[in-house]
Amino acid sequence: MSPRTLFRTFAFAEVVTWAGLITAMILRGTGVTDAAMPIAGGVHGFVFLCYGVTTVFVWVNQRWKAGTGILGLITAVVPFATVPFEFAIDRKGLLAGGWRLLPGGDAPRGFIEHVQAWVLRHPLLAIVLLVVLVAVVFAVLLILGPPVPRG
Repeated sequence: MSPRTLFRTFAFAEVVTWAGLITAMILRGTGVTDAAMPIAGGVHGFVFLCYGVTTVFVWVNQRWKAGTGILGLITAVVPFATVPFEFAIDRKGLLAGGWRLLPGGDAPRGFIEHVQAWVLRHPLLAIVLLVVLVAVVFAVLLILGPPVPRG
């Protein structure tokens, strides 16, 4: 999977989960049901964290300027903004190419690139560790409660 495909997948997933979350909020706010909120909120929270990790991973690989990477992270907070951001950076060619730190590619420089090179060399183990890490962060956030308590 290329950086472009990975980023595009999570940008779209973030938009879909925003739609689900907003729908659940409308259903709760109009008194139809509260049942959708924990599901939509949980799914959105998980995808939000995955999008953030994906953004940083692609940012490092593509050597984006700091402003581009930070803007990519901020778009996750704004409903439906990740897809327009993805379109814009794709048009500028900022998602072009493959994984530059794969074996036979660029030599990693610095701690972050060494981590990324390890991930690219051990993708299955990295995915398992990443899912566990995101799940732990997600569980901690669930224990802390919703960002804005109802009532």
